Amino acid sequence: MPAVMLAPEAPPLVLDPSDEAPAKARRYLTDRFRELGHADDFVGRLVVTELVTNSYKHVGTGHIIVRIFPDVRELLTVIEVWDESSALPVVQGEDDDAESGRGLLLMEQLVHDWGVRPLNEEGKITWARCVR
Repeated sequence: MPAVMLAPEAPPLVLDPSDEAPAKARRYLTDRFRELGHADDFVGRLVVTELVTNSYKHVGTGHIIVRIFPDVRELLTVIEVWDESSALPVVQGEDDDAESGRGLLLMEQLVHDWGVRPLNEEGKITWARCVR
């Protein structure tokens, strides 16, 4: 991920880990994309849903923090989701019999790039950059 980012103009969204968190994150993303002048938020909504859902399902404690801001070097928008777990997300292989586990695989195909930044304190930021 490029080291130079534009500081977020809007305050981050702080969520409790619950089944309501993805819907709240989608509303936040839609508002932020509108503020940033993006005409289409489809990929962004999918990305933030996947990342927030993974955080609340696999971490389950502590807050989830969502930030959305433009990348200053490229015409991309950054979506970051912070949680308190140091466990890294894993892209599952294709499995026709699986009932879940395809979200990161799908997201990976739709975004410019994505990754995880472990934090010095406990936790991580999972990020994705989407075309504006």
